[in-house]
Amino acid sequence: MSETKPNIPKTKHQKYLTLSGLEPLVVTPESNFINVGERTNVTGSRKFLRLIKEEKFDEALSVARDQVEGGAQILDVNMDEGMLDGKYAMVKFLNLIASEPDIARIPLMIDSSKWDIIEAGLQVAQGKCVVNSISLKEGEQEFKRQAKLVKRYGAAVIVMAFDEKGQADTYQRRIEICKRSYDILVHEIHFPAQDIIFDPNIFPVATGMDEHRLNALDFFNATKWIRENLPHANVSGGVSNVSFSFRGNNTVREAINASFLYHAIQHGMNLGIVNPTMLEVYDEIPKDLLQHVEDVLFNRRDDATQRLLDFAETVKGDKKEDATKVLEWRNEALQNRITHSLVKGIDKFIIEDVEEARLAATKPIEVIEDNLMTGMNVVGDLFGSGKMFLPQVVKSARVMKKAVAYLQPFIEAGKHGKQEFSGKILMATVKGDVHDIGKNIVSVVLGCNNYEIIDLGVMVPPEKIIETAIKENVDVIGLSGLITPSLDEMVYVSQEMEKKNLNIPLIIGGATTSRAHTSVKIAPKYNNTVVHINDASRAVTVVGNLLQKNNKIYKAQIREEYDKFRTQFLKRGKQKDYISIDDARKNKFKIDWSTSEIVKPKKLGIQIIDDFNITALEPFIDWSPFFRSWDLHGKYPDILTDEVVGTQAQELFKDAQELLKRIFDEKLLKAKAVFGLFPANTINDDDIEIVLSPQAESRDHIEDKRVTFLTLRQQLSKREGVPNLALSDFVAPKQSGVRDYMGAFCVSTGFGTAALAKQFETNHDDYNAIMIKALADRLAEAFAEYLHKEVRTKFWGYASEENLTNDDLIKESYKGIRPAPGYPACPDHLEKKTIWKLLNVEKNIGVILTDSLAMWPAASVSGYYFGQTEAKYFGLGKISEDQLKDYAKRRRISEDEARKWLNPNLAET
Repeated sequence: MSETKPNIPKTKHQKYLTLSGLEPLVVTPESNFINVGERTNVTGSRKFLRLIKEEKFDEALSVARDQVEGGAQILDVNMDEGMLDGKYAMVKFLNLIASEPDIARIPLMIDSSKWDIIEAGLQVAQGKCVVNSISLKEGEQEFKRQAKLVKRYGAAVIVMAFDEKGQADTYQRRIEICKRSYDILVHEIHFPAQDIIFDPNIFPVATGMDEHRLNALDFFNATKWIRENLPHANVSGGVSNVSFSFRGNNTVREAINASFLYHAIQHGMNLGIVNPTMLEVYDEIPKDLLQHVEDVLFNRRDDATQRLLDFAETVKGDKKEDATKVLEWRNEALQNRITHSLVKGIDKFIIEDVEEARLAATKPIEVIEDNLMTGMNVVGDLFGSGKMFLPQVVKSARVMKKAVAYLQPFIEAGKHGKQEFSGKILMATVKGDVHDIGKNIVSVVLGCNNYEIIDLGVMVPPEKIIETAIKENVDVIGLSGLITPSLDEMVYVSQEMEKKNLNIPLIIGGATTSRAHTSVKIAPKYNNTVVHINDASRAVTVVGNLLQKNNKIYKAQIREEYDKFRTQFLKRGKQKDYISIDDARKNKFKIDWSTSEIVKPKKLGIQIIDDFNITALEPFIDWSPFFRSWDLHGKYPDILTDEVVGTQAQELFKDAQELLKRIFDEKLLKAKAVFGLFPANTINDDDIEIVLSPQAESRDHIEDKRVTFLTLRQQLSKREGVPNLALSDFVAPKQSGVRDYMGAFCVSTGFGTAALAKQFETNHDDYNAIMIKALADRLAEAFAEYLHKEVRTKFWGYASEENLTNDDLIKESYKGIRPAPGYPACPDHLEKKTIWKLLNVEKNIGVILTDSLAMWPAASVSGYYFGQTEAKYFGLGKISEDQLKDYAKRRRISEDEARKWLNPNLAET
């Protein structure tokens, strides 16, 4: 069997499945494979079923959150169980998901065998979801009725290979049913072809029954046929079904799942339900086991099943590695040794191997162009196919840079030309922004693919970006930014590029950026190609396409896609479920302040921590975001034993621990903090007045020492009894006569980070340059968590009896909240200025605000303390034009200025 991907016809107007939660998901060829999280399915998770039966919906949400953190790109929700009111459970759970931005960001798959449950889910689900499923089993009339409703609800649909005669169990039956279903959907109902996802049925292999010998092969061939003959359609399946015969022998079962998934993807399957814990890494399956498995999958031998059954008895138990074989690769040919060093990120032997290659070469440059690039091409192929992970690639880059640095003097001395790159890329974090971990990772990955990188660093003014691009004659410009104001800066850069008549493609990336903002705000300002990317692996594909010789068609496709996206975005109807800001205020969260116990802080005013013992922060580190920054998705500590990424997570964690020990032992980073607790009361419903003088018991004579914190209020229509929240609801109103309190803080562990990163970069060690920044970020968040605990239990003292574990702290299982400016509960970056005014942050601890209100050093955290509330973290959601105008008036700035500083996902316009 061929292991190449099917020849899927692509036209100028290729259409791709597009889904959305709060964020869009476009299933393109570059997406490789879209994983559907299956644990929010009562038929597949006993824990989830128990929680739903007991109506512990809040705990059930944690299952969904774990799925998202574990890398699920679509969330499958199924409530089909005999003792459940499935319709009620589906509606309630989807409504709860809608109020959780960290879960609701990914699309939903509404999964049920009962149409009334599916339709109930469609009526409350936000974004564009997937219906799982419809089929011809009840005849064409019912199939058409359901399909028309799915289309009307604007959803995509999974179509099972099932008809009036039953489930398709042969190649011919699979393609016949799928072809018939496709013709009805596309040609009769005019259902968008790209919104059709066929499930051609994955059945168990190695059952011992002759009629099942072709189960896997028929699926592969049917998938290939669908992708080649039913334009724009997609293919999905439940992978774990294939290994059902070997339940109880996880080693064999994981190998079957991994091999089947690998070949299914090669044949065109682009979505599916996969349990990562039941999946081996394809390239790490022992060759003898893989041979037996693939003999079964491809029906290569009559006795394949029996041979696998016999072999399975020999592989039960733990996998072991023969330690004597660890250095056998040093006996291989020179090129194999160099490639091995690059793939494994081993720098111990690279200089001696490169020297051997130099002595054998005619010119030193040939070692780079031949030996090293041969190895890096293997790295690029493995990363692109999902067989290597980001930390490994960055380690490979470190080996490559050390090798090139060693060769450079020989190249210059002999004047034997210079390295031929595939292209020259300029990378910059825009003016006012100080965050560059993501940009640096993208630079490393592009460098591994033989692109020359000119990295201008952070806070780069547009004039320098354009001047350097012209001077260096670059092929692509990449702009990065993390904070909201960076979006406006990117628009300005694109306008200036247009004024200069530049003809250079522009790539946009960073945490706050999105395809929507790129399409609507940036692309119209610049006549050349503008592309948004959201991960390092896609950057390689996009840059490769942009720089190919015949790229006019690709650029035209990008322009057409973004123009179409912009048109649809601007035509969208305004949401009809807003209430007015006045009605939202009437529906505020109401507290009986006359019976509330207000705890006065033990010490009012400002306190400074100038040189904190940074080692005390280690127990407070939340490691899950650390792994995400390296594109390894999963929850710590479970990620360390994950069957897919566990090995890489363990290696990364070991390296992080070693560098963290250096930070502690050598005092490489300095931690500082300033915080304050103040009298405060709500005024005008949504504003909080903070009194700067902590000694004053009366407010009559200190009008000039007040600072106002402006909050925004949720404005979407709520179910009866559910309030429209604002942070101001949790501080006693002035007219109540009750004296209340709140606080503010800023912490930083970033002092020393930039110098250390520079030192690592000078030594050609991008891996540790990125690592030190990632660890500094984690320590800053840990410092914020530590200080909040100290405030709750000691300085304010309203929770003096608190006794929580670190897991409890990560889950925010405490009284009180600490919202941060720029984030969903407090989305205005201008509130950082209020904190700086309150605490005199720059003078007291040296953390400054850039023009765009980014904090420098970058590893800094600031926010407010609210103590008198059990309310947990909440998102503001969308607001309408009337609140935006009201807010701009309260802030005394223009509406355009208000939009600049607010999170772009808030204001409807």
